[in-house]
Amino acid sequence: MNDDRDLAVADYRPGALGRVCQLQAACYAEEWGFGRAFEVKVAAEMAAFLARFDAATDLFKIALRDDDIVASVTLDGGEHDHRMAHLRWFIVAAGWRGKGLGRRLLAVALDFARQQRFETVFLSTFDGLAAARRLYQQAGFELVQAQLGTSWGAPVVEQRFVLSLRA
Repeated sequence: MNDDRDLAVADYRPGALGRVCQLQAACYAEEWGFGRAFEVKVAAEMAAFLARFDAATDLFKIALRDDDIVASVTLDGGEHDHRMAHLRWFIVAAGWRGKGLGRRLLAVALDFARQQRFETVFLSTFDGLAAARRLYQQAGFELVQAQLGTSWGAPVVEQRFVLSLRA
């Protein structure tokens, strides 16, 4: 049985971009039928993010079991003005879900956002990811927009959640 305590949370390491893209592509292909368009979008946007990565405003964390990346979370603070950060590429491999790893990684990202004095964190997702939605809402995120779209490579109800960090 996989145990969250067996994991190390680490920063970027060589191969992380490919492995996180693979986790995203495999998960969403299997569970939602997303294909090449989704994988290309994830890979291109993550590559652009890592090319401009600034540790003062950005966070890229992976969870490792031995040397295998089983989860990731990113906080992109350079995409918008410095008061707003974008939670991205938050994924937990199927065998590690439901064990607290997602909650642990989300806490790392939100702690970083607070330390960097971001006022708002937002994320884009789609309807149907019930466990993720519960996690976001338990952390204080609120659904602010929902509309049919295809930016994920397939028609889904796209959602935007926002968390205010203003005291």
